[in-house]
Amino acid sequence: MIAIGFAALFIPNIRLYKSEGFNIYTLMVNGHEMGRVDDKETADKLFNKARREVASKSKELVLIDAEPELVGEEVLRGKTDPDDVVVQNLVRELESSVKATMQRSYTIKIDEYMVNVASEEDVISLLEASLNRYEETGKFGVQLTRDSKRQLPVLIPVVYQTTPEEEPVKEITAEEYLGGDGIFGAFDNVLENVVVELEPDFDDYDYSINKMSFVNTVEVVESYLPSNEIKKLEVAIDEVTKDKEQKTIYEVVGGDTLSGISNKTGISVDDLVALNDNLETANSTIHIGDELTITVPKPELSVTYESLSYYEGTYEAEVIYIYNDDWYTTKEVILQEPTSGYHKAVEKTTYVNDDITSSEIIKEEVIVEAVPKIVEKGTKIPPTYIWPCSSWRITSGFGSRAATIRGMTSYHQAVDIGCPIGTSVWASCGGKVVHAGWMSSYGYCIFINHPDGRQTRYAHLSRVLVSAGQNVVQGQKIALSGNTGVSTGPHLHFEMRMNGRAVNPLNYVTR
Repeated sequence: MIAIGFAALFIPNIRLYKSEGFNIYTLMVNGHEMGRVDDKETADKLFNKARREVASKSKELVLIDAEPELVGEEVLRGKTDPDDVVVQNLVRELESSVKATMQRSYTIKIDEYMVNVASEEDVISLLEASLNRYEETGKFGVQLTRDSKRQLPVLIPVVYQTTPEEEPVKEITAEEYLGGDGIFGAFDNVLENVVVELEPDFDDYDYSINKMSFVNTVEVVESYLPSNEIKKLEVAIDEVTKDKEQKTIYEVVGGDTLSGISNKTGISVDDLVALNDNLETANSTIHIGDELTITVPKPELSVTYESLSYYEGTYEAEVIYIYNDDWYTTKEVILQEPTSGYHKAVEKTTYVNDDITSSEIIKEEVIVEAVPKIVEKGTKIPPTYIWPCSSWRITSGFGSRAATIRGMTSYHQAVDIGCPIGTSVWASCGGKVVHAGWMSSYGYCIFINHPDGRQTRYAHLSRVLVSAGQNVVQGQKIALSGNTGVSTGPHLHFEMRMNGRAVNPLNYVTR
């Protein structure tokens, strides 16, 4: 009994037997024994202390693949390990189980594109590099501000212009202000301090870039990432500012052809066909308003900016149009020839990257007034022309040819359409028949004058179905084809004249 009492007082780590369940625990991590403790609370405390010690050795976020496990025992005698020994064992095990070190970083999201950099300073350097590509003096900077509309901590860039500090306004006392002149002195001082806003002179403008912003939606968030996912600043700047081929939409306008669009955009016709499923070949038809996919070189982060420039020289006045409702749109008459003027001007030009999107004159001084060009033009839509028969086979085209029989000319002023005798012939356009009958080498033929001043001729007919002086409408049956006059075989001679001169009908007829 004396020995037991002595042990209870001076050897506290020896447990007396009490049949109350587990009374000592072995702390295990990843199958390795870390030490023996009194209870679960002690195990948790020591495990968390070890984790903090491991994490404190790095400024970054440390991920550790380790799960603690307690194995309980009920013993008559048992000895726990000192806390510092258990912590040391835990630290060694946890350091060997580090899964990854997550580095604090910043993710820049540019529309759908994302790039990760190491610090907020790198974010600002990257964004300012995009600005400096177009403005190299460092006149503009970027600061990050919290987006108040978002619940999560999202930063958005704001472009600002660095300006020299203004001199502080000197404060004066009432006595200094009034001086010794009484009310009249005060009145004079008021007049002297009146600021009259005058229109700036040409020398007052800052002829440089004076406004910049980003075109894309840019968002910045703080994150923790593995170091291999974080770009070096130089690499990130190169990725964001370097021009890359990116898809965009081109809308077809009047006068466009695939070859013309190719010249405008620098994309080959074959590439245009490959990019657009609605184009089958290089000869595919396009219409005004069609949207074509094209590729253009542009950076991931686009910048818009305004610049002022001084211009002095000749200029042209805008053309003045006088519209005549009795004329067709194909008719124009110049009523006054233009002459150039001379002026000085300040022009504001807006760019997106290197492309001009708009420009306007914000100040102008005319030295010599320009004389405008005055043009009278028609508003009526001219009539259309259709193919004159059901056959599409051209046996002789417009222009030079070898004369094969006597009476034929070597320069063919029409197109010959091969068709059987008796094929229906239609009026290509509505108008007035001015000849219907036999005429020399034409054989039986019909001449029709049209409202736009043109004339169509139909020759070598087998039968004429209209008479001179008769008005016909487009598509009306006027004759049957044949082989009369000077002819090498059954066909329809289809001729078109403008101002008495023969022109190629294929350039004007809708087929």
